[in-house]
Amino acid sequence: MTTVLTTGPGLRGGLGESVRRPDGGPKARGEFAFSSDLEAEDMLWAHLLRSPHPSAAISSLDLSPAFAVPGVAAVLAAGDVPGRQSFGLDYPDQPVFAGKVVRHVGEPIAAVAADHPITARRAAEAIAVTYEVTEPLTDPEAAMEAPPIHERGNVLFHQDIVHGDPGATGEVSVEGSYATAMQDQAFLGPESALAVPAGDGGVDLYLATQWLHVDRDQIAACLGLPLDLVRLHLSGVGGAFGAREDMSMQVQLCLLAMRTGRPVKIVFSREESFLGHVHRHPARMWYRHSADADGNLVKVEAKLILDGGAYLSSSPAVLQNAACFAAGPYRVPNAVVDATAVRTNNPPCGAMRGFGAVQVCFAYETQMDKLAAALRMDPVELRLRNALRTGDTMITGQVLSGAAPVAEVIRAVAAAPLPAEPGPSDAPEIALPGGAGRTAERDRVRRGIGFAVGFKNLMYSAGFDDFTTARCRLEEGRVTITSAAVEVGQGLVTLMQQIARHIFGVADVSLGEATTAGIGSAGSTSASRQTWMTGGAVEAACRAVAERLVSSVAQRLERPLASLRLDGGRVCSDDGAVDLSLVGAASGQVFEETAVYRHPPTEELDEKGQGNAHVSFAFGAHRAVVDVDLDLGLVRVVDVTTAQDVGRALNPLQLIGQIEGGTAQGVGLAVMEEIVLDRGTVRNPSFTDYIIPTALDSPPVTIAGLIEEPEPGAPHGAKGAGEPPAISSTAAVAAAIRDATGLELARVPIRPQDIALALAAFEEDRQ
Repeated sequence: MTTVLTTGPGLRGGLGESVRRPDGGPKARGEFAFSSDLEAEDMLWAHLLRSPHPSAAISSLDLSPAFAVPGVAAVLAAGDVPGRQSFGLDYPDQPVFAGKVVRHVGEPIAAVAADHPITARRAAEAIAVTYEVTEPLTDPEAAMEAPPIHERGNVLFHQDIVHGDPGATGEVSVEGSYATAMQDQAFLGPESALAVPAGDGGVDLYLATQWLHVDRDQIAACLGLPLDLVRLHLSGVGGAFGAREDMSMQVQLCLLAMRTGRPVKIVFSREESFLGHVHRHPARMWYRHSADADGNLVKVEAKLILDGGAYLSSSPAVLQNAACFAAGPYRVPNAVVDATAVRTNNPPCGAMRGFGAVQVCFAYETQMDKLAAALRMDPVELRLRNALRTGDTMITGQVLSGAAPVAEVIRAVAAAPLPAEPGPSDAPEIALPGGAGRTAERDRVRRGIGFAVGFKNLMYSAGFDDFTTARCRLEEGRVTITSAAVEVGQGLVTLMQQIARHIFGVADVSLGEATTAGIGSAGSTSASRQTWMTGGAVEAACRAVAERLVSSVAQRLERPLASLRLDGGRVCSDDGAVDLSLVGAASGQVFEETAVYRHPPTEELDEKGQGNAHVSFAFGAHRAVVDVDLDLGLVRVVDVTTAQDVGRALNPLQLIGQIEGGTAQGVGLAVMEEIVLDRGTVRNPSFTDYIIPTALDSPPVTIAGLIEEPEPGAPHGAKGAGEPPAISSTAAVAAAIRDATGLELARVPIRPQDIALALAAFEEDRQ
């Protein structure tokens, strides 16, 4: 029999409210402890020696100069790894230390522990390495046929999708080639951690990561230790966006701590951070769209090549996402997609917000604008005509069974008022492209408007056993939730408290430590999954405790279970004879339950890319307004308006924050963010040269609608919201720049020279 569980009237901090974050105040006051703030008695500092070459053989390695530096406690290299020599998310192809060859700039060669961070760095720089430099493989298209640079070959993953009739044709077709650059996650808190050796022969690692348990499993394998001797503890995370899903220095740091018998800390410099974590995959994409004369899509063809860099990381998942979502959130009866991720000597690439979906959205939305022009149809109308609906079949053959308010997000954005266009002298000069540089001539500034729609899956897919674990403890009226789910700034800590308050009807909810010791995995904080997955586990654990509490009262008072309920923080009966606080109802007992939550199973795609690979999807639309200086090619993004499918808004303020932040990252990829590579070498590994949007660059974000259509099967009907804002925002800004300039602009980021030089050449040709 199911116990009736309701929520008390007027409870503050429950679901649907804009609840303040428990970590918000300390962060705003500068009191929050991030992983870089960790300290321990008798602590050493670590530094990694990295390869300056993208491709080379190591002919000799002499560690003795480092040992000769006063203050050095340990120097380690490839021969000092006691267990498995490599690690990796999907397959362990990334060496802890390069032994015989290096495959990318920044690959670790050795590690030093010393009594001061400067000493550790100087000692590492003293190590003598002789390299035989070889020609790097940096062209992803050439990589498919080039001699292998790794024993597992240069093709990391391949995915075909063949849907409907491959020979189908339409009356109107458009095609184009597109490219997206390598983007960095650019989190503010660099990689950092503290490893502490334990008396039982194990190690405790305090760190910022995205997935505690998968880090632990990889570390234990490399250390040659059982899992229970490697304990990971979450420390404050200064942003992630996918880059902390892969390991960066965890194994090396633990090795140093165990070798020295002392705590060892590391904090990357910004340059090390750029070299030490994965980035967004650059993509090259060819597309052809065909439609009938009325604008109904008939067929989409695409060839996608993603540069995975030197190691596998999460390239299979990124590539499969790109292939699955290559046609966009549209009804496409026929599709042929050929997608490949390749290995090069460029920096490794892996997860980044919206992985795979961002790249293809830029291409397919450009194609939709081209198709609208060829059909002489309004671009919004073309999208509405083809928008996916519940019950439609996707290009993977999967029937879209959940909420799919694609038309709703399109209409909400299209109907929103446009910002007023300034007159010849209305706008202050600082509001023109170029800002404080005062470079723009008003009569040479053009305004453009662009529109884009995108979508992505939620949670892990293709048969992956995706689950999360949470524990609820009720003691003396206080609820404690424990989970290994990682808070990276998205607000999960707030949501877990809100769910517990919703079920128990009390405000007093605390959170236990996120650790691998004593609680099962919660999976990664990625793929927009934690709201659904950990939200589901927390709900299940809380309900299990609540039902045990009510059942214990029923037994103690010898009353029928069905006559009691938990309501507003009290156990009561309909006849009023029972009315107990949680403390009174517990009667000195402690109730604790652990729940494991799994979403409905998915399946791998078959050889034609067909199958029910995904659980659910989230959709979003953006409209961008830009001003462009036609002479200098400078762009000011004036406004971005968006609407997003959220299922149910559990915390509207946090939701809006996610939308604003993701949109800013999308704007960055559209007009400024690019890791510049020169034959495999990163030329801009700093926030001086890698440009991200500042407060002056980030446009006002207008929320035209949080479309609440509860998702069937989702806990509380809510969908994850972190990734959709970064998917179609880039495409919308690029479309707006094309509208202002008339240029094709088939690559992002769109650089000033892409505009100014092309327009100058056009004017010269006209003359």
